[in-house]
Amino acid sequence: MFDKILIANRGEIACRVIKTARRMGVRTVAVYSDADRNALHVSMADEAIHIGGSAARDSYLDIEKVIAAAKKSGAQAIHPGYGFLSENAAFCRRCAAENIVFIGPPTPAIEAMGSKSAAKQIMEKAGVPLVPGYHGDDQDPEIIRKAANDMGYPVLLKATAGGGGKGMRQVWSAEEFDSALAAAKREAMNGFGDDTMLVEKYLTQPRHIEIQVFCDSHGNAVYLFERDCSIQRRHQKVVEEAPAPGMTETLRAEMGQAAVRAAQAIDYIGAGTVEFLLDVDGSFYFMEMNTRLQVEHPVTEMITGLDLVEWQLHVAAGGTLPLKQNELQINGHAIEVRIYAEDPDNEFLPQTGKLHFLETPAESEHVRIDTGVIEGDEVSVFYDPMIAKLIVWDSNRQQALRRLSTALKDYRLNGVTTNIDFLYTLISHPAFCSADFDTGFIGKHEASLFSKTASQLGDNLPLAALYLIMRQKQIIAERASHSVDANSPWNNAHSWRLNQPAQHQFDLQFGEQVIAISATAQSSNSNASFVIRSGDAEFTVSGELQGRVLLADINGHRQSVSVSEHDGGYSMYSTERAVHFNIKRPDLGDDNGDATENQLVAPMNGTVVSHLATVGSAVKKGDPLLIMEAMKMEHTIRAPSDGTVKAFYYQPGELVSGGAELLQLEAAE
Repeated sequence: MFDKILIANRGEIACRVIKTARRMGVRTVAVYSDADRNALHVSMADEAIHIGGSAARDSYLDIEKVIAAAKKSGAQAIHPGYGFLSENAAFCRRCAAENIVFIGPPTPAIEAMGSKSAAKQIMEKAGVPLVPGYHGDDQDPEIIRKAANDMGYPVLLKATAGGGGKGMRQVWSAEEFDSALAAAKREAMNGFGDDTMLVEKYLTQPRHIEIQVFCDSHGNAVYLFERDCSIQRRHQKVVEEAPAPGMTETLRAEMGQAAVRAAQAIDYIGAGTVEFLLDVDGSFYFMEMNTRLQVEHPVTEMITGLDLVEWQLHVAAGGTLPLKQNELQINGHAIEVRIYAEDPDNEFLPQTGKLHFLETPAESEHVRIDTGVIEGDEVSVFYDPMIAKLIVWDSNRQQALRRLSTALKDYRLNGVTTNIDFLYTLISHPAFCSADFDTGFIGKHEASLFSKTASQLGDNLPLAALYLIMRQKQIIAERASHSVDANSPWNNAHSWRLNQPAQHQFDLQFGEQVIAISATAQSSNSNASFVIRSGDAEFTVSGELQGRVLLADINGHRQSVSVSEHDGGYSMYSTERAVHFNIKRPDLGDDNGDATENQLVAPMNGTVVSHLATVGSAVKKGDPLLIMEAMKMEHTIRAPSDGTVKAFYYQPGELVSGGAELLQLEAAE
């Protein structure tokens, strides 16, 4: 076994590898960029070496810098994690040249699966079923378009060097083919430096099933069952579970054996994942093989009781697989959700910001959290916006869903918009609970998954009002304790009014909903008991604020909530769900009166990729004007109305802050 390994990655995967290495007595070396100088993986490792600038290309993707760090530290092996250099054949060769063990497959296996088109040719020879499509080397757009027309729409364009949904487009008609191909090629070139494309028939109701395989250098190979990764947005996985709901033993064996054939066809060594599309009739088709550990590997670990990173280190050191196929068993059910800094209500656009408050569920044999951040960390524009993976396990799927529901309620975070509330809604959806889903689940149930119902406020309305009143009293009491005149009228929170009951009045804002609140003290001697009114609703409330925990009685219903404050807003956490609110400030008429809907702003921090129109050109409503990129994903800015482009304020390659005005469009008369 190795004495010391370097982890050529960051975030939660680096932290996860460190945990296993530490348990095995293997010392670890972290690498870090400027942006990650204070990151969790840096502090967890035994050593850490700075390797460059914040952008991945200046640090984590720089092969020579990573190799130099490994040599400097004396590491005998490098674990690449996933993403970055994990499937880079040139990096694998450099490791070999420097006599450093690459904890992953051999170079030829990476090269064989690195091109989706070449991989499909290998799989066809190995007897692994394929989706109909064109995987040829001739990249003439006319040939690719003809293949799509011959197959019939819809089709799926995919970058042969791609992954994670980048360089991928669904095309529903011949009319949109050219623009979709151009966009996919551009995204592929930006993400992978290779815009070679393939096109396949797009299955309209498939499930995404992947098989975990493991091979050693002694000719042994096993499959560690399947994961269902059908719930996706932007072609990226959001929820993964193992085993796949409804999977029969016969189909599991067929898919598992096909996956092993795929691995053996390229003389694979180490952990790999063979991904399939499972059609409604039970037929399945090879998609791709990921020659690395997957983000979702924890669900496999939870149902098998195995540590896949430990297996990786063992096999990379020349050992044989610890277990044979007939010794592997499935125990219970595991589900993983990916917690992202993103806005589900705005096309899942990635978000940036500081994690002002972070409180996670307690970890146990049922609940696991893989993360690379702590409270106070920044989610930056430079890397993937995943904050953590929340994984639960129980004896069956129904029980696991209950565990997950509770854990999501207990996952409390603010400072940046996340998908936590969306995940809770998704895993509570009746169709998901009954395992009635495919890869189009989110789009199919968009209306119910994204609905906003004001009536859900319930007791949260008086609780929020009571907290604000009690917090104001707390702040003024603190101020009075440091004042030279503690009895000054400025040092009380009684809301005194001449010849009228003491009353607080303010407007509470929950998202886009604004609610007028009045709170009247029930006696002149107490500010802890109030009658709160909103429209026709009336609540008798009392409470006590202990730190950020509010102990409250709402119409005889006793409960406690915790509240965190951030950027002028508040997040309230109860036994149900998080509620976010703030006090609506009065309109003082200081908005920019010249602002119009035709002065477009950046929806996120990012980089301008290209202009799709020219200054002075006339455009129609919906026409693409500009492309931004953030956190590895593209976003197209479109014209909100007919008009003429008057100016671009940022050029391709320039960084832009969220909310910055990108261009000016003069509306047509």
